[in-house]
Amino acid sequence: MDNYVLITGGTRGIGKAVADCLGEAGYALLLTYVSDHERACRAKAELTEKYGVDVHVVQADSTDRASIEKIYAYLEKESITLDSVVFNAGITCRDSFEEMTLADWEKVFFANVHFPVFLLQRIVGQIREGGSVVFTGSLMGIQPHAVSVSYGVSKSAVHALVRNLVKSLVPYRIRVNGVAPGFVDTEWQKNKPAEIRRNIENKIALGRFCEPEELARVYRMLIENDYINGEVVVVDGGYSYK
Repeated sequence: MDNYVLITGGTRGIGKAVADCLGEAGYALLLTYVSDHERACRAKAELTEKYGVDVHVVQADSTDRASIEKIYAYLEKESITLDSVVFNAGITCRDSFEEMTLADWEKVFFANVHFPVFLLQRIVGQIREGGSVVFTGSLMGIQPHAVSVSYGVSKSAVHALVRNLVKSLVPYRIRVNGVAPGFVDTEWQKNKPAEIRRNIENKIALGRFCEPEELARVYRMLIENDYINGEVVVVDGGYSYK
């Protein structure tokens, strides 16, 4: 029987790096994407060709509550039992504090907090005993950042979710942990102006951005280590230590 891992937002950025890492380790994958069907199909073909694992892709938008039932229905239709779930999909709002609207705030919180909570509630019966749930938090949930108040506060809530869900998942014998990445060299970060990147690098003890592959190995460790539970692992290269 294949060990399936569901990764929300699994066809690009951090999610794609995690999919690569787990595919290489032999896990079957169910990846959600928002709208870029061609990219999702390329990711599926690439992972299947490289690792010979079973890969499914499902269009699901974390800002749309209907996607919760859509993912559940897909698991039921394909008779998939999950080994693990990685809640990685998330959004931000970069409007200033003065310009941010209530609708913006609510949309960020729905995608980053409400959606994974109620998706987990819906699919918890499809996760095997001894399985694992991993949330993507953020350094911005620990180190305040003026660029996005809603994002930072929602990611703080994600970190709290990890710890609070531990007891809720005891009856299912499912572990729950989180990863709080710092600055990771995804497409978003690569497109930043060189001066901004240098300013960030000067605040990191290791003097560089994290490679997505380095971060992905932390997710695999949390999935495979049977005694880590209720932890949020910060992966920031020593941010603010210089």
